[in-house]
Amino acid sequence: MIDIDSLPQKEIIKGFKARFIHTENMTLGYWDVEEGAILPMHQHFHEQVTQVLEGKFELTVGEQTKVYENGQIAVIAPHVIHGGKALTKCKIFDIFCPVREDYQV
Repeated sequence: MIDIDSLPQKEIIKGFKARFIHTENMTLGYWDVEEGAILPMHQHFHEQVTQVLEGKFELTVGEQTKVYENGQIAVIAPHVIHGGKALTKCKIFDIFCPVREDYQV
């Protein structure tokens, strides 16, 4: 059993703090995001599934921008440019495959 609150928290970019679980094939990220925090447009070779657990997050994936709220999920294919902005304070859950070695604490 893993208690997420007992994991170390790391600020990856300003306003985005996360706790990570790494398995052999994937990384799970539990994010606390400050209202107004900006996720710069970027891309990576990982497949990503993002779920907004609390709050409102404006996410651009490729050419499409949507506001995601509690429970809504975005699937981001490898190498697709994406980024966004926290419209409110948010809790976000990410799954990355393969493992995000750059997020290992």
